[in-house]
Amino acid sequence: MRRVFIMDDAEQLMPSYLRFVRGIVDSDDLPLNVSREILQNNKTVSSIRSGSVKKILAHLARIAKNDKEQYAEFWKNFGAVLKEGPAEDFANREAILKLMLFSSTHEDKETPDMSLQDYIGRMQEGQDKIYYVTADSFAAAKNSPHLEVFRKKGIEVLLMHERVDEWMMSHLTDFDGKTLQSVSKGELDLSTYEDENEEQQQKEVEKEYQDIVKRMKESLGDKAKDVRVSHRLTTSPACLVVEEGDMNVSLQNMLKQAGHEVPNLNPTLEINPEHPIITRLKEETDDERFADWTEILFEQSMLSEGGQLPDPATYVSRLNNMMLHLMK
Repeated sequence: MRRVFIMDDAEQLMPSYLRFVRGIVDSDDLPLNVSREILQNNKTVSSIRSGSVKKILAHLARIAKNDKEQYAEFWKNFGAVLKEGPAEDFANREAILKLMLFSSTHEDKETPDMSLQDYIGRMQEGQDKIYYVTADSFAAAKNSPHLEVFRKKGIEVLLMHERVDEWMMSHLTDFDGKTLQSVSKGELDLSTYEDENEEQQQKEVEKEYQDIVKRMKESLGDKAKDVRVSHRLTTSPACLVVEEGDMNVSLQNMLKQAGHEVPNLNPTLEINPEHPIITRLKEETDDERFADWTEILFEQSMLSEGGQLPDPATYVSRLNNMMLHLMK
């Protein structure tokens, strides 16, 4: 007997990141007494699934290459779903990553139209990392203080601003032999792009500001994991940095709002020694005002990262008091 309909919703035949695909699978090799349990362990089903996925990804790759306008429309509708693929389908991870489109600092356009291959093609000589930043909106990503030194040095950074991005990147470490590196996590090493004079100057500045770093760390207590001089800021007075592998502040906030238990991950506060606020704070002798300025810098940095303040009213009151003091 042939042409026997078995089921219309076979999860075993298609991974969830391709759930937008619709079609018919016709096979003479499946047993008629099939069940979901049998399907899960059936070699024929596994073969059909593997072959179907490869054909779909290859078809999408052809569209991306030959009809950019059509692919842009596809990505607009289903790009966020396809981003689930690298975590779900390790075997096809490279092929899925080649299909992805991103925004970047190359043009600062919100509409993603650049592939990872495009990024690699524009990398600076000696650059071995693909830099990216994640945020909960395009504006937050584009204006992130973590980009300042990269813009100054002309190093392109991917702007990832969809909710799935931070989760997706937590499952990725490299592409085409290049390490994927968040610009907002861990200590920043741009020694490849610096000469010996720049490195020596940085060491001297760190030594010059070690006292204020110590005072700020003591003032913040357990709110901050550490305080250090920043090498990634050029115009902002301060920013928050989390450790490699930790969730960024905006993702922590999103999970908390959704009712999830999130471990308390204290960020590191980085200060810009060239900013007037920091140079003025360095000379502040009043301990109370010093503590207030430190709190304001920390909380402003938290807001710029998409985080929420536990006590906004106190922040506003503290800021107003400091402005009144300056006006006098």
